[in-house]
Amino acid sequence: MGTSVRAQGTSATPGGAAGGTASAAVGAPVILVVGDSLSAEYGIARGQGWVALLEQRLQREGLRGTVVNASVSGDTTSGGKARLPGLLTRHRPAVVVIELGGNDALRGLPMSATRQNLTDMAKAARAAGARVLIAGMQLPPNYGKAYGDEFAAVFGQVAKAEGAALVPFLLKNVADGPDADQMFQPDRIHPTAQAHSRILENVWPALRPLVVAAGRARS
Repeated sequence: MGTSVRAQGTSATPGGAAGGTASAAVGAPVILVVGDSLSAEYGIARGQGWVALLEQRLQREGLRGTVVNASVSGDTTSGGKARLPGLLTRHRPAVVVIELGGNDALRGLPMSATRQNLTDMAKAARAAGARVLIAGMQLPPNYGKAYGDEFAAVFGQVAKAEGAALVPFLLKNVADGPDADQMFQPDRIHPTAQAHSRILENVWPALRPLVVAAGRARS
């Protein structure tokens, strides 16, 4: 059965306090999510984000796992890279989900730095014995096709080079669906609670095999 833990030092909204930690299920593999506002439940009620829904999905499918949400609104790949060593030491995850990169582009950070940071995070997680899943992101059309295509390709390139699983586009059927206008909060950046079930459907096919493999390794 899945349990959920919110890592200390994270927040669902900017400036918000972290939720209290819970006791991990003994022997259950830890699934660590290191993300930004798309995973930190920005602008929606606690427990409605895709990471919280992941816990419910584990329970429905009878899969053991402790979900640790170490996502921070506004975080970049640089911030995630800096935080990851401590998270790996503290939680000893069997699976690490890296959901970062969107804020790098929004802030105009070098794409080469994004690629290197994602690579370094994947390497560190694997060196700690974890299986890795990288969640890809795409940019709005106003960024230009060439730049957008190059940015979207970074996630797949890193995943292939580092032997990580890949979600090609975290917001598939959210940002590009027929009802996209209804899937975002008024800021047009952050998904509504309704959209988070779709986000989980994008993540789950790539994540489930890693969770199953991690559970077998511990049995």
